[in-house]
Amino acid sequence: MVASFAVVETGGKQYRVAPGDTIDVELLPSGEGEQISLDRVLLLGGDEGVTVGTPTVAGASVKAEVVKHDRAKKIIVFKYKNKVRSRRKTGHRQAFTRLHIQEITA
Repeated sequence: MVASFAVVETGGKQYRVAPGDTIDVELLPSGEGEQISLDRVLLLGGDEGVTVGTPTVAGASVKAEVVKHDRAKKIIVFKYKNKVRSRRKTGHRQAFTRLHIQEITA
């Protein structure tokens, strides 16, 4: 079966990917320029139909290249309690890995 798209799970989140896509996922312990394989394929779709895994599709994987590691834009977390002079301000930048999807194998 030639798959034109897949649903993969990484970092506790699910992503719909196709060859040539670029996605941002949770930080992965791989170097820039490395080839990685995403083995948690939950669904494969193509011209012949859809294959749903239980919970994953056996033997399926998605090959991707690590483009870069970066951090997202800063968000401000501000907690405030009325009438008691309580306020707390913190910031957060989430680290991510940008992946370029090479191929989907079934």
